Parts: sequence; C-alpha cells; structure tokens
Amino acid sequence: MKFYPFILITEEMLDEALRLVPTTQVKRTIASNIDTLAGHLGEFAFAQFYFGDWKKNNVGKNKGKTDFQNFEIKTSAFPFSEKLNLLVREDYAMKRKPKFYVQIILDVDSRNANTISPNTKAYICGFATAEDIDNAPLKDFGSKLSERGGYKCKYISIKNLKPIEELRREHG
Repeated sequence: MKFYPFILITEEMLDEALRLVPTTQVKRTIASNIDTLAGHLGEFAFAQFYFGDWKKNNVGKNKGKTDFQNFEIKTSAFPFSEKLNLLVREDYAMKRKPKFYVQIILDVDSRNANTISPNTKAYICGFATAEDIDNAPLKDFGSKLSERGGYKCKYISIKNLKPIEELRREHG
C-alpha cells in the first residue's frame, strides 16, 4: 500500500465544522447524513496540510465556486481503503473546472457512520487534474442511503491518483 499523509481532526475543527453546517448545507441529493460535515472537515484538513493552518479555508465564503482557488476538495467518510475512488458528479464535472481535484478520506469506523469524532484521520489521498476527470469512466455508485444514487460520477481509484506531495511541490 502507498503512503498517504493524514491530518488528525481536532475538537476545534469539528466544533467549527458543526457550527457552519446549518448555514452551508446545500439542498441536493444527499449521500449520507454527514455529507456537509465531512466536506467541511475535508477542506479544513486540506488547508492544514497545504497551508499549514486549517483556518485558511473558505468554508461559507465560496458558495458556487471551487473550494480553493485552483482546488476542489472531494471528501468521503468511509473506513480507509485503497479500493475507494475519487468521485466527481457528472453534472459538476461539466460545469466546474478547477485545475485539480483532491481526494480526502475521513477514516470512520463504518461506511454507515453518522458521526465523526475528534482524532479521526483525514487521509490526503492524492489529486487528479480536470483533464483526468474528463477522461475518467462514469458510474452510478449509489449512496449510503440507497442502492442507486440517481446520478453518475466520474471516478478514479485513489491508488491511481497523483501523489499529493507532487501537487504541493509543483503548484504550491
């Protein structure tokens, strides 16, 4: 297995993410009850990894835009495994064109987890370019709530993503 750097989710990060959920939750297809919370924590973890300060995030200030200037952070809350994929909804892939998509996996106890605890590892799995996503296959992965998601996602296995260190080195 490849090495994947990680950030530990702190109590402070969790409290701030929970505080923001009511004002940032988007009414769309929900794959799990902790989607919005996980997304916020993924952005916090990326900010900590990339900028050295989790508070350098844009949560709540970037509605309708990419998470960071050139980066869209895709976060999933699942038990960590290299069998997981970077998923980008087909409709998002067509309208949003960040330079890079970064995959973060919050390593929770179960695929059906309804909570995220302090000290959860946020694995920074790697990145793909917009071109990589455009060329990726499509599939309906369903959701944690049902077998069908009702939408298709472009997908790339996390083991096939470019190493996150390369992103920081070349584009940081």
